[in-house]
Amino acid sequence: MRKLVVSEFLTLDGVMENPQWTFAYGSEEQEKYKFGELKDADALLLGRVTYEAFAAAWPNMLEQTGEYGEMMNGYAKHVVSTTLSEVTWNNSNLIKDNLPEEINKLKQQPGRDILVFGSCMLVQSLMRLGLVDEFRLMVFPVLLGSGKRLFGEGLKEQGLHLTDTRKFSPGVVVASYAPVKD
Repeated sequence: MRKLVVSEFLTLDGVMENPQWTFAYGSEEQEKYKFGELKDADALLLGRVTYEAFAAAWPNMLEQTGEYGEMMNGYAKHVVSTTLSEVTWNNSNLIKDNLPEEINKLKQQPGRDILVFGSCMLVQSLMRLGLVDEFRLMVFPVLLGSGKRLFGEGLKEQGLHLTDTRKFSPGVVVASYAPVKD
């Protein structure tokens, strides 16, 4: 069975919104990690806002991003939205309702990991429904004080088990967690 992996950039105070603050902390190690993460997957699950941003950017970035960009553009993209009527980025399909059923169908298909990038509202819905198999949180040593937080108000308590940690320079840490199943 495929894993649904939420992979996010976060500030130390939990902000995930508009991650331009990551650029000051980039490293070759991080790029290799993100490349390996994408190679271990073969599909993306995105909310509307992230999909629209990615669909506008990634098709125009093939020259700069090489194989990573080819994977982003070539992978199956499953877009969760109740407001979009169509999705036009290569290999995209729209999920409008029955989220638990549709995600479970995707997880039962043959293949590798399904990655969720960004998509805060979608991630919170997936957490409420118990559909996330792993969280990979790349935490950057910066405090913003305000902004959209991945783990916002209204989520119920959920135990997590630390499965892996990695440290990159300059001070960036990836902590991977699996939900504790009842």
